[in-house]
Amino acid sequence: QVQLVESGGGLVQAGGSLRLSCTASGRTFSSYAMCWFRQAPGKEREFVAFISRSSDYKYYADSVKGRFSISKDNAKNTVYLQMNSLKPEDTAVYYCAARTYGVAFDPRAYKYWGQGTQVTVSS
Repeated sequence: QVQLVESGGGLVQAGGSLRLSCTASGRTFSSYAMCWFRQAPGKEREFVAFISRSSDYKYYADSVKGRFSISKDNAKNTVYLQMNSLKPEDTAVYYCAARTYGVAFDPRAYKYWGQGTQVTVSS
């Protein structure tokens, strides 16, 4: 069992930056691969970025590639999402999620979720 808490969301102008954090408690954080998803109003939850348990593998949605960066600090039980060059279309609630094995981009593959943090990008 792991509990996830996101933070770092807020309101930012287009072109700006934010860094989201997701801190875990419970079982050993290094045992989990982590993923960021987002959900805009009226849309389905979509994949943003994935990082493997030991940070060996990272994957990004095409829409954020080159602008967002995911990282994982097992000593701090925290995964980060650095978001640069933000666009209004990045506006959404951002969720972190955890799984114990494999690579997955489908939200249905994740058992553990945080409560989400709102990111709003103004034009």
